[in-house]
Amino acid sequence: MGIDAIIVLVIIVIALALFVSELLTIDLVALLIMVALVITGVLNVEEAVSGFSNPATVTVAAMFAISAAMLKTGLVSTIGPRLAKLIKKNFFLGSLVLMVSVGIFSAFINNTPVVAVFIPIIIKAAISSGYNPTKLLIPLSFASIFGGTCTLIGTSTNLLVSGIAVQHGLEPFSMFQVAPFGIVIFTVGILFMLFIGQRLLPDRIQESDLEKKFNMRDYLIELTILEDAPFVGQRIMDVEFIKDLDMDVIQIRRAGEKFLLPPQDMVLQENDKLKVRCNYEKIKQLKNQLKIFIGPAVYFSESDLTEDDTTLVELIIPPNSFLEGETLGNVEFKRRFRAVPLAIRHRAEIQHEKLNNTRISAGDIILAEIKTHRLELFKNQEAKQESPFIILSEESRISFDKKRFGIVLSVALIVVLLATFNILPILAAALIGVATLVLIRQINMKDVYEAIDWKVITLLAGALSLGTAMQKSGLALYTAENILLHLGEYGPVAIISGLYLITIILTEMISNNATAALLAPVAIITAEKLGLNPMPFLMAITFAASASFITPIGYQTNTMVYSAGQYQFKDFFKVGIGLSLILWLLATLLIPMIYEF
Repeated sequence: MGIDAIIVLVIIVIALALFVSELLTIDLVALLIMVALVITGVLNVEEAVSGFSNPATVTVAAMFAISAAMLKTGLVSTIGPRLAKLIKKNFFLGSLVLMVSVGIFSAFINNTPVVAVFIPIIIKAAISSGYNPTKLLIPLSFASIFGGTCTLIGTSTNLLVSGIAVQHGLEPFSMFQVAPFGIVIFTVGILFMLFIGQRLLPDRIQESDLEKKFNMRDYLIELTILEDAPFVGQRIMDVEFIKDLDMDVIQIRRAGEKFLLPPQDMVLQENDKLKVRCNYEKIKQLKNQLKIFIGPAVYFSESDLTEDDTTLVELIIPPNSFLEGETLGNVEFKRRFRAVPLAIRHRAEIQHEKLNNTRISAGDIILAEIKTHRLELFKNQEAKQESPFIILSEESRISFDKKRFGIVLSVALIVVLLATFNILPILAAALIGVATLVLIRQINMKDVYEAIDWKVITLLAGALSLGTAMQKSGLALYTAENILLHLGEYGPVAIISGLYLITIILTEMISNNATAALLAPVAIITAEKLGLNPMPFLMAITFAASASFITPIGYQTNTMVYSAGQYQFKDFFKVGIGLSLILWLLATLLIPMIYEF
């Protein structure tokens, strides 16, 4: 192994550590990969950034725009409530229709917004039907993954592997080349979830009282400003202990008047009663010094918090939100949304302190208190293409526009048909589709830019650069030779099985696209060494990279339902391990039969 291969291997190890630790966002890691490859001389500048102009990357960007146009028709939003009614009538049939519908949508539409639309609908339907949302949210996420494996445009991973194949002089994947085994995954996956998976999912009691759900007992306090308190006459923003204790003033009651979410320049007076978010133990130690009276330890129930003029909302952060990777302080959350954050749920952990300095991740849930009259504005904000959050307790406000749906569907079908019958490459067809939608005013260019998940685009570009570096440095060749050394004597089927298993393990820890970029060049070189058709080896990587069922961090939709359903890490493992093993065995048996050597 040469010096360049060693350098690339070190970069990969560091990148893997950063992906797993989440110290940096995935797009920043991708950029750093490109920078590192240029600085070390493994790639020149043109090679390092060539991923941005790769047909796979541009196609993914175009498909984001077409997906956005379809979602703006309100189709998914109008089907959601009908599914909710079916779930109430017949849970088994409702679950089946839910997974099939979501799977079909996800085969042609970006699955992240599809899942985002369905989450609040499913939670509300399950609770009103007497079922636990945990029985439906993981199936919702998994169904979106099943559907994405059925078409070339179903997931960015399919397009990425196709792009890597082209880089190695192979033919790109056709529109439905992945469909034969993708349909197997779709069918087996849904049957598994219906008859086995849902039985393994937890039925633990979901806390409906938001004060208890977010453990707010010791963080919502009522205090009274006593006579001669040292900060009387000061503005809220100038009071030192408010800043030091990271305190949020939610309400001030003064002489029969109530000031909700008071402005930071409001001056405090004697006998003011303040409802605040603060650590009870910390402020209790300062009460004599500050000359304040603190109420009893149990302060507010949800009915106290959700008054006629204020309400509590749970806001889940989708992967394409501008809040992702930012802190609430940096985005001026309180000023921008006129809302006070009370707690943040990050996966299984709940944070109550230093909220303004907490970096937000996709899937996080923010508990916030807002003025009731602003709830409509929040709903309108959610309905926009660039929505920074999803309101868990509310359904989407987008109404179904049949005429618009017919137009957008026609354009989307033309794109699919042009690519399917090889009239045009998928990139050309997708760009024509986007341009047509803009020209006929179904979306505008602002919608196009906002629809594109630039984190995914940057990750794809970085992943393609890493794949190029693996090939150029000889690391891919070295890895392929080692695979042949250990598995070659058992035949190509064993190698495909091994590649699929390695890919599953990696994709559970890091991005599915990064995993595909690492292993696709290895699969191609392994096939070349054996003198066999690379297609079955590439298909093993393609399907396994999307088959993320064991952890909540391997796929974006898993992360979203993890927080929304209050799941534990083990819940994904219990359901996902069996499903992954079944699909691994099927891949070992069927991929060599469907995609011949």
